[in-house]
Order: sequence, then structure tokens, then C-alpha cells
Amino acid sequence: MDCVSGNKPTPFERLLAWKDQHIGDRQMMIILSFAIGFFASVAAFVLHWIIKQIQMLLTTGFTSTSYNWLYLLFPIVGIYLTSLFIKHVVKDNISHGITRVLYAISSKNSHLKSHNCWSSVIASAITIGFGGSVGAEAPIVLTGSAIGSNLGQLFKLDKRSLMVLVGCGAAAAIAGIFKAPIAGLVFTLEVLMVDLSMASLLPILVSCVTATCFSYIFVGDSSLFTFNLDNAWLLERVPSNLLLGVFCGVVSLYFMRTMTACEDGFAKLSKRPYLKLLVGGALLSTLIFLFPSLYGEGYAAIDILLNGKTEADWNAVMNNSLFYGNGHLLVVYIGLVIVTKVFATSATNGGGGCGGTFAPSLFIGGFSGFFFARLWNMYEVGPYAPEKNFALLGMAGVMAGVMHAPLTGIFLIAELTGGYQLFMPLIIVSVVSTLTISIFEPHSIYAMRLARQGKLVTHHTDQSVLTLMRLDSVIEREYTAVTPDMPLSKLVRAFSDSHTSFLPVLDKAGTLLGEVDMTKNRHIIFRTELYNKFTVEQLMTECPAKIGAADPMGEAMKLFEKTSALYLPVVDVSNRLIGYIDRSRMYSMYRKLVADFSAE
Repeated sequence: MDCVSGNKPTPFERLLAWKDQHIGDRQMMIILSFAIGFFASVAAFVLHWIIKQIQMLLTTGFTSTSYNWLYLLFPIVGIYLTSLFIKHVVKDNISHGITRVLYAISSKNSHLKSHNCWSSVIASAITIGFGGSVGAEAPIVLTGSAIGSNLGQLFKLDKRSLMVLVGCGAAAAIAGIFKAPIAGLVFTLEVLMVDLSMASLLPILVSCVTATCFSYIFVGDSSLFTFNLDNAWLLERVPSNLLLGVFCGVVSLYFMRTMTACEDGFAKLSKRPYLKLLVGGALLSTLIFLFPSLYGEGYAAIDILLNGKTEADWNAVMNNSLFYGNGHLLVVYIGLVIVTKVFATSATNGGGGCGGTFAPSLFIGGFSGFFFARLWNMYEVGPYAPEKNFALLGMAGVMAGVMHAPLTGIFLIAELTGGYQLFMPLIIVSVVSTLTISIFEPHSIYAMRLARQGKLVTHHTDQSVLTLMRLDSVIEREYTAVTPDMPLSKLVRAFSDSHTSFLPVLDKAGTLLGEVDMTKNRHIIFRTELYNKFTVEQLMTECPAKIGAADPMGEAMKLFEKTSALYLPVVDVSNRLIGYIDRSRMYSMYRKLVADFSAE
């Protein structure tokens, strides 16, 4: 008998059926985590290769002994090309890569769009290659997470598995870029706040190790930074390490607060894109012209600070600038770069470019550590502080402060540079920096925006579940409403049609005025002789509480606890009734999600 071609399963459907029969969920997670690690390492390699080719094409022939006027042109061109690519090709917002991953976890069931698997790579390569003062790490984290999310959706995995695969992609991205598998793991734990259980630990580790191994295959065993320890850590340097940690915390706070203020300023220009491009491009180009160390990711400048042994070596950081040949101004130059880097990063993204704040935090940290050590030694405050060691410690300190991720700072810098001999000061500086900034900012630069909107998933299971629950999913939109002038006789008939013991009172525009509770008016509504003597307006009372449609689920939970109400009305911004939340239904859904969230 001939089969209708339209009923034949596709090859992929047959693959899914075979997978369901022969491969368990945990085995499938391992297979996908391996694939994610491979693809994330490929994306990282491609991105850095494109950036390198563009920079070589543009800057070959630049003299190191004087300024270069082309620094005023390249960044503007890069931002403009990036904005055109995003507007006409991507047609979606791809900025703030890690924040978008956090938002997808908390509000989109870990679903990321398919274009995120490649769009950030191209956009950030153009931006950074032309001199944009941002990092490639956040775009690659978004890319890796999108690869994990889309693979999980392709194989129809559940919500919890999708969250783990998104974490696998982010971890693989960090591990692949820096060849630091442990840093990738703790980054997922601290920054993305994906809880580690035995069900999630193994896939994330597989992704990290896979990405690291393929990065070695693609680019060899060379590290992103080189560092050789010349001065071993001494116990007498504990005071300077503690103070460096405090200094890094203050610098992190400056970085976050200034970045936020600049973003708010550029957001006001969102309806005038060409003015935004002009302001951002002009500011960025001017800063790069004055301080060429701000060009691109700035890792070459960090390498100078980490490997310099003489004043001549360190003075090379001022090459191509107006400061060239003025070694006595090195401290001034370093200090100005620290101050201006955040403006260069904000101008890049605010003007229309694409990039992250991961690399800028490392950059500012390296310069801050060197700056601190140089001042410490100039004024002989205490035992000698090796500048190159303190530059390394500063990288860990500022990154830990900005991300609220001390373990990521410690292990990333240790793995990245082989600086495990400085493990003790890395711990001291990273922890003190995080404690310092936590006094002023309770969330990382990535989580800060979502936390203010109540959309941040944390390590607290109950709070995470409330964040993942959507208010819209529990609203009952069918209700029987009455008007203030309705007589008691019609009110009784309305109660007979309703499944609740109360009725909302609305005006002609649908605005919620109050409610009529049958239990409170029992002595009246059953007396037929009063049917024409009372109206709804005489019987109604104010609602014990109401909640806005845009409010987080946690607010609904608090109102139920405070009022002991069985139902809460949900209203829009104009106080028009949308529907009701049933207490018992909401708690039932909450308990189910807690059980799912806590399951292995």
C-alpha cells in the first residue's frame, strides 16, 4: 500500500524517535554538552581571527613614536558599520550579551533566538577590529549560550535541561577564549547563577574541557597573556594586598556607576541614531587618539605591564600617543587611562557598537594594579610591591568586583597566566574587592538591570521559582462584574452566575472601583423586600489589595500573606480590571515548580 508522502516522518523526526528509544536524558546532555563545547571554541577562534585580521589591515605601518590621525577615523567607521549590520541584517537588539543570557534564563525559559548563534560574533568583530574599546567575551558568551539553547530546543528538552545547556554554552565560551576550564565552570556558577547539582556539573565540565582542548588545537598552547613570576609572594605584603583589594573595589564601583550613567545618557538619544553615533564616535575617537591603549580590547597594553622589567619596557605602553618619550609621565598616563576607559567603553556601545565589559574590567584592573604599586613604591609606604605582580592581582580584583564573582577572578587569572604561585594574594584581593563593592552595589554589572526589574534568578530556590513564574500565566480572565448603580435584585442574579463569593464593581470604562462580598452582606441580599432599596454602591467595599499586571510574582505572594485574601484583582496602569489571581492555584503552581527546580 502506498503511503502518502506528507505522512512520512522526516529524517530528523526519525532521529528523535531513535534517540528517545536508545539514549537516556543524561547521556543526551553529555553528547550535547560536547557539541556545545566544540561550537563555542570555533566561535571564539573565528571572532578573534577576524578581529586580528581587521586590526592588522588597519594599523600596519603606524609609527610608535608619534600620534596617528587615523585613530580619529577608524572607531567611528567601525561603530557605523556595526549599527548598519544590526539594523539591516540582524534587526534585533544584541547588546549586553551576558545580561541577555540572564534575562533569557529568568524570563524566556532559557530560549535564545537562533541569530544569536552568529550575529554577535560578526557585530563585535567589526566593532573591536576598528578600535571599539570593548571586549569579545560577552558576545561569545551570548553565542555559546544561544548554541546551547537552540540545540536544546531542537531536541525538545525540558526547561531545566535548557537552563543547564545555556550554562554549558557560557562556560564553554569562557573556557575556550581563555583556555581556563575551571574559570568557565565557576563563571557559570557565580555570574549566571546556575545551581550546580550532579545533573548539571558533568555537562558543564564536559563543555569546558572540550572547548579548552579545541582551543589548543586551533591556536596552539600560547596563552592570551604571558606572565613570569620574578618576585614570589611574601607574608609581609598582606597589608598592601588588602589595600589593593579595597582600591579595586572602589575602582569597580566607579566603573559600574559611570557605565550606568553613560548608558542612561545615550539611551536618551535612542530616537536620534545619527546624533548618538556622532556623540559616541567622536568621544571614542578622541579618547583613542589621546590614549591609544584604549584601542580594541587593549590586551597588548596589559601584556606590557605584565612582562615589563625596566622603565623602558613599561614606557612602551605610551607608544603612538602624545605622551611618547615622556617616561616621567607614566603614572599620569596610567591614571588617565583608568579614568577614561569606562567612557570609551560606554561610547562604543552607546554609539551603536557591540561588545562587552568583561575585557574592559580586566584592562582597568591591570592598569589599576600597576598604578597602585607604582604609587606605593614611589612613596615607600611599605615593603616593595612588584608592579607586574600587582597588575596581575588588579586584573582579578576589578573583575571580581564588577562581576561580584571572586572565584571567577581568582581562577581565571591563575589559569590564564599560570600564576598559581600568587594564589594567596589573588584570593585576598578578589575577596576584599568583592566585599568592598558589595557595600554599595548588591548585584553584578550584568545582574543589576534585571534585579531592579525583579527578573533575576538567584541561588535561592524559592526566589528563583517566583522569578521564573509569570503573573500572566495564573490570571483568571473570566469574571462576573457589576456596576455601582445596579439594584440588589440584579446583584443577587449576578451572584448566582458567578463561581466566587465576591463580585468586582466596575464603571463604564472598566475601572475597578471596589467589590461586593456576599459573606459580608448575607443579612441583606437574602431579604427580598430590600431588593429595590439597595444598590451595589451601598454594599461595595474597597478591595483589600490589588496588583499591577507588570508586578513580579513575589509581590503577589507578599500581598496574599499580608491580606490573607483568597483572590487578588490584577489591574493595568489605568486601574482597569484584567482578571484575578487565585491563591490556591498560584500556590499549587509554585509547589510544582519548586519540586521541578529542585529535582536532580
